Amino acid sequence: MKNSLIHESFKKVKKENRPALLTYTVAGDNTKKKSLDILKSISNYADICELGFPHNTPIADGGQIQTSAYRAIKNGIKINDVFSIVSRFKKFRKDKPIILMGYYNMIFQYNENKFISKCKKSKVDGLIVVDLPYPENKVFALKCKKSNINFIQLISPTTSKSRLKSIIKDSHDMIYYISMLSTTGGKLKVSPKKIIKEYQKIKSQNKLKNIVIGFGITENTIKSLKKADGLVVGSAICKEITKSIKKRQNTVTNVTNVVRKLKEKIKWTGLQK
Repeated sequence: MKNSLIHESFKKVKKENRPALLTYTVAGDNTKKKSLDILKSISNYADICELGFPHNTPIADGGQIQTSAYRAIKNGIKINDVFSIVSRFKKFRKDKPIILMGYYNMIFQYNENKFISKCKKSKVDGLIVVDLPYPENKVFALKCKKSNINFIQLISPTTSKSRLKSIIKDSHDMIYYISMLSTTGGKLKVSPKKIIKEYQKIKSQNKLKNIVIGFGITENTIKSLKKADGLVVGSAICKEITKSIKKRQNTVTNVTNVVRKLKEKIKWTGLQK
């Protein structure tokens, strides 16, 4: 997509011979201000920031992200608060891509066109709509593209070859590969070696497309998946927020330390990936 910050981020990390680090946090966890402070701080290490709309029935999310979402909902976070967090973040870091992640029911109730317009106004770079699969999402994805917003398609180990071919062809600047059939934060049911093998089969269809891996990525597994274009870490971050709140510690400092350590694990060391 023309002048896309997401595209530019992948270009930059490829020059650095490493994958992009994508972080996921829930908007408004545990307060609107704290959520923004965390986002600002981790953006020093994250290449792309994903921000989730808190949802009371998050079907794809595991325990850690659900806990974050419930905290945000309990604190009264609404859709417009999420856009407000994005707008304020973009004033602070206009060069950092931000992707919003949510569910279609929420977008439908808000009004599709109004939602896309609000995304554009807030300078949202990309959208992931978990329960709006291909090809049902084609019209919505086109609306996003017209507003210069990346619609990020999801693929998984069970995506058929013909379907995969169509998704890759119609995708924008990034595709999200769900590494295993599970909710987020689950332990890897397959070895990182097998995930990379499957991933490379997908990449071979179009080497120019940026494909990121999500689900089950932790400080222990991230290094083994360095051959990917990008790696998404969410549950490990949400877990740290919960831990810090329970221990009455500084969530911003502790979460930033987790992200910094993750970044260290994927940095180029002078050897090939």
